[in-house]
Amino acid sequence: MSTGDRLKWFRDARFGIFIHWGLYSILGRAEWVMFLERIPVNEYARLADKFKPDKFDADEWAEIAKRAGARYMVFTTRHHDGFSLFDSKVSDFTSVKTAAKRDFVEEYAEACRRAGLKVGFYYSLLDWRWDAYWKGPKEDPEGWKKFLNYVHSQVEELCTQYGKIDVLWYDGNWPYTAEDWRSPELNAKVRKLQPHIVINNRSGLPEDFDTPEQVIKPSKPRRLWETCMTMNDSWGYYEADRNWKTVKQLIQILVICASYEGNLLLNVGPRADGTFPPEALERLEAIGEWMRVHGESVYGSERCPFTTTVGSLTAKGNKVYVHAFRWPGKEICVAGVANSVQSAYILTTGEEVKVVQKKDRVFLKGLPRLAPDPYDTVIVLELDGKPEKAPLSLTQ
Repeated sequence: MSTGDRLKWFRDARFGIFIHWGLYSILGRAEWVMFLERIPVNEYARLADKFKPDKFDADEWAEIAKRAGARYMVFTTRHHDGFSLFDSKVSDFTSVKTAAKRDFVEEYAEACRRAGLKVGFYYSLLDWRWDAYWKGPKEDPEGWKKFLNYVHSQVEELCTQYGKIDVLWYDGNWPYTAEDWRSPELNAKVRKLQPHIVINNRSGLPEDFDTPEQVIKPSKPRRLWETCMTMNDSWGYYEADRNWKTVKQLIQILVICASYEGNLLLNVGPRADGTFPPEALERLEAIGEWMRVHGESVYGSERCPFTTTVGSLTAKGNKVYVHAFRWPGKEICVAGVANSVQSAYILTTGEEVKVVQKKDRVFLKGLPRLAPDPYDTVIVLELDGKPEKAPLSLTQ
């Protein structure tokens, strides 16, 4: 399989769901609570006795993601606190060997496949419970060697125990180098075990795709990228965090990512019982309703060289999608168009739109006074070929 074929699904997907879930959900103060509140290892470990998520339903998670329009999911198999949500032979601090007695990674992976979603595993290289992590390879070479054996063994377990894995999403490589982590060796083993896998850039190696966090930042030079972003301000469940982004903001973030040929990995922090917060459910359901009508303007999208003041532009083949975040009513101008526009219609309603083309400027006229969609009304331009940019000149 060529690199292009291996990466094609990821390039076309545009939308995935990130899941941050673990012992920290019991405390309800997000996933860094152990570090920020300096909770001792032994005290934190006792949370595993309380972690019995009786409402966890992996099929429900997958169905929610699918209804939202996501094409893949990424699940925190182990975060920085060291608690593994899978069956690990090199750790006793796992959901299988403590109160829950369940392999949540196995349940999640199987549910994703049943729903037709690609399966992604997040794995933190660092583990706050290990002294060797804090001391590092120079101060404690023997301890670091044992720590690395644990890390490499867990990654190998994830790549051998759960069938085909589509995404490996590393995190927590700081402050050490790829050589310190022996990342070339680790990733070579991963690719041997999972030839189809797509790997992110957080092992210290560039690998397949970049991962800007909480910002939209297309890669330069151009390569695959994915913005990971929270719905509020927290990754793990934080009961007091009420700073939720609106549905309109989230849809526009997704579209802007797509307009630069990037993906959005939108995070959910489930509660300790395994259920999604109602605010997250409401937003995902609304995004899904919008995607069911407008998804063709997002999936497999390409950059469009034209310009407009109303929002963003995506393209696919001979079609350009005008995303009107700001609805002006009556008329929209799209500029820099070297093509001939054959027709136009509102994707939201199917209504035809009158087109007046003056050199490289296209005017969409007779539009409804009010926006047909409250979040992002999409107008489709059908061209005589793939979109081509006209030379810039304001002196014509």
